[in-house]
Amino acid sequence: MNRTTGPKPASRSNGAILGAVMRPLNTAVEKLIPSALVFAVALTFIVAVLALIFTDAGPVTVVEEWGLGLAGLLEFITQMALILFLGYILANTGPVRKLLHRLAKVPKTAVQAYLFIFVVASIACLITWGLGLVAGALLAREIAHVFRERGTPVHFPMLVAAAFSGMVVWHMGYSASGPLTAATPGSFIEDQIGGTIPISETIFSTWNIIACLVTIVVVLGALYLIAPRDPKAVVTLKAARSDEEVRVEEEVVTPADRVDASRIPTLLMGLLLVGYLVIHFSGGGSLTLDIVNWSFLALIMLLVRNPFELIALTKQAASNVGEILLQFPLYAGILGIMSGTGLMTVISEAFVSISTQETFALWAFLSAGLVNFFVPSGGGQIAVQAPILLEAAGSLGTDPAVAIMAVAYGDQWTNMIQPFWALPLLAIAGLKMRDILSYTTIVLLASGVVFAATMVIVSL
Repeated sequence: MNRTTGPKPASRSNGAILGAVMRPLNTAVEKLIPSALVFAVALTFIVAVLALIFTDAGPVTVVEEWGLGLAGLLEFITQMALILFLGYILANTGPVRKLLHRLAKVPKTAVQAYLFIFVVASIACLITWGLGLVAGALLAREIAHVFRERGTPVHFPMLVAAAFSGMVVWHMGYSASGPLTAATPGSFIEDQIGGTIPISETIFSTWNIIACLVTIVVVLGALYLIAPRDPKAVVTLKAARSDEEVRVEEEVVTPADRVDASRIPTLLMGLLLVGYLVIHFSGGGSLTLDIVNWSFLALIMLLVRNPFELIALTKQAASNVGEILLQFPLYAGILGIMSGTGLMTVISEAFVSISTQETFALWAFLSAGLVNFFVPSGGGQIAVQAPILLEAAGSLGTDPAVAIMAVAYGDQWTNMIQPFWALPLLAIAGLKMRDILSYTTIVLLASGVVFAATMVIVSL
């Protein structure tokens, strides 16, 4: 990536409306924010110290809970690695490359590109967050290539930041883990409140749909205001399109080679996967992270020309998975400390203690945002924090659906400044969290206003 100019946004005099705000923020981020790995290490020790101060746990207990927690997200880590791995392969198949290329041609200016990619990523995240992360990163690269071919400068870190910003609405959509858990018969939430909470009262409630649309509009406005206008401030994608092409140059000599060069093996596997997906959905199955992965795999098998091409794509995709495999266990360990020592309970109860019926939703949202910064796992956060907030909601006479959505809003809100979810996207884009953090911080502030206002309004 060409960094001779540095990713400094333009000032008001050369067109960027919020350049004066962004310049010191960018400078501070570049100087003070460490790599995502060091960030995870630092969070580990911060949480450990907080547990020692605010809970009864001693050093041995803290270390033990951390160690036990390391393996707590192994299934999730595998799912995340697969979604990145398969998503990368899928995007590099010929037909998907053509589709991405057509989409990348839609925006005509750099500012339009930032806004367009945010809308696409938001829609994908509302379907399922995994799709949004991968699709956003891949579309960002393709837009960067298209604009390079046009000779139009586009700020690649801003493109990637806009793509990641789609995650700010994921917990308001179809794959929202909190509301889906609350609507599932036999869940701990049903045991606690004596019934389920249908999604018609959470993600498909009128107020949540309105809040989602308003959030998208407000974030679009924020992205428009902070978009760099000065060509000298632009940091472009370094790799040329030719550098990313997967070349399949296998010599077909033996009968075994002819099988590897045939489309039949991958086509048969693709049809088998499609058959399973049809059975799954016709039987009332939902769109889980596993199903997203098997959908990706089915499309890959149907779209690749032969096993030779699939093997070549696999070799290229494997290099993007390493950082996830290294860092996610560290966050699982942090979750182990937070839940095992009771630190998450302490934080939640502190906010609940100052709540009234009118302010409960707001404080619940803020507490969820704080907890998410240390434990950026929607499912894990719901499991530990929701029981506390539901009990408080019951005692205050607050709708339990509001409590669930308060956790959902807080969970998605602070994702904007937490590297955990950005890792797959950053791996594909070839950037570091510090490259996009100044932009996503603005998204955090803009969306936070909408979320907080929504929580206040639904409590009236």
